Amino acid sequence: MQFRKVSRRDQPEINLIAFIDVLLVILIFLMVSTTFSKFSALQVSLPTAAANPQASLPRSVSVAVDAEGRFAVDNRRVVARDPQSLAIELKQASKSNPDCLVEIHADAMATHQSVVNVMEAARLAGLQKLSFSTRHDP
Repeated sequence: MQFRKVSRRDQPEINLIAFIDVLLVILIFLMVSTTFSKFSALQVSLPTAAANPQASLPRSVSVAVDAEGRFAVDNRRVVARDPQSLAIELKQASKSNPDCLVEIHADAMATHQSVVNVMEAARLAGLQKLSFSTRHDP
């Protein structure tokens, strides 16, 4: 009987190709079976309204805000840049009537801060009724 000598080159090798194939199949299976959902803090469904028109409309003051953050009170441009000076303009336009409605007509590209400034100015002027004007596209 002849025995051959085992050399270093004839040592057994571990075949990793089959192992990698199995891992790839498992990875593909997990990727396909996993459901991905969009993260959403709130899902809001806006309501619709069909109200009867009021018989008499309250006195209102119109405040327009453009995309650059400029204001106009009752179609008259004002140079107010802060809520305090805008509140003075609102008091004059409402004739210090606390039941006066403030209609905010903000441009779609107006900054949030500009709209908040109008709301703060209305609060400082003692006007508690606010209305936001929007456009209705059929």
